[in-house]
Amino acid sequence: MSQTAHIVHLTAPTGPADAATPPLLQVENLAVSYGRIRAVDGVNLHVEPGRIVSLVGSNGAGKTTTLMALSGLLPLASGRIRFAGEDITALAPELRVARGIAHVPERRRVFAGMSVRENLVLGAYARGDAVDIASDLERMVALFPRLGERMAQQAGTMSGGEQQMLAIARGLMSRPSLLIMDEPTMGLAPQMIDLILDTVLEIRKQGTTILLVEQNAVEAMRLSDHVYIMRLGRIVHEDSGTNIDPERVKSFYLGADA
Repeated sequence: MSQTAHIVHLTAPTGPADAATPPLLQVENLAVSYGRIRAVDGVNLHVEPGRIVSLVGSNGAGKTTTLMALSGLLPLASGRIRFAGEDITALAPELRVARGIAHVPERRRVFAGMSVRENLVLGAYARGDAVDIASDLERMVALFPRLGERMAQQAGTMSGGEQQMLAIARGLMSRPSLLIMDEPTMGLAPQMIDLILDTVLEIRKQGTTILLVEQNAVEAMRLSDHVYIMRLGRIVHEDSGTNIDPERVKSFYLGADA
């Protein structure tokens, strides 16, 4: 299946971050518990504007739990979250969306019984600018032409790759400054994986900051400006995407000491 992504201007370019640029997202001592189990314990991370930052680790490391806590979908046991200089620790999920955070969840989670158009419009629920929403629908079609062919189709009848396109486009409909993406290539064919990862790079080039969890650690490192490695609910290592050593990453996955 062939699909070409035509990238459009989604947000104003921020330019490369430098040492003087404050983080767009800053997380301090984040902890999340499921009952008596501490799933995330003392996570510290920051995301500079205009960057792709990846969180990698084996299954059960706490990556998805971390992303859900950042979006307000899980309560914190402790810690603080700052976004664009504002403490959003206590904000409800919908208020975080209004501040500029969009979450593309694991396994896509499109609304299967709704049409592609309805899913996209729902992504803009926090906005009241009907004319701009209509314009952004056209932008999503330019970004993913296949969605334009499927606008009236129920989302649940599309292929996994098409649903992933829809999930990304739905997230972008809120015009976020930070796009959180959880396993965007999970379960996709190799050709579709390449398309999705190339689209991630292009969205960043247009100024949208990305926090990414990706099952393929090698691809995540290739894409990312900065990488955090997570194991058993903690950040165990971090480095720039160009400096991080894949062999060392393997040792962290296996639980070996640095």
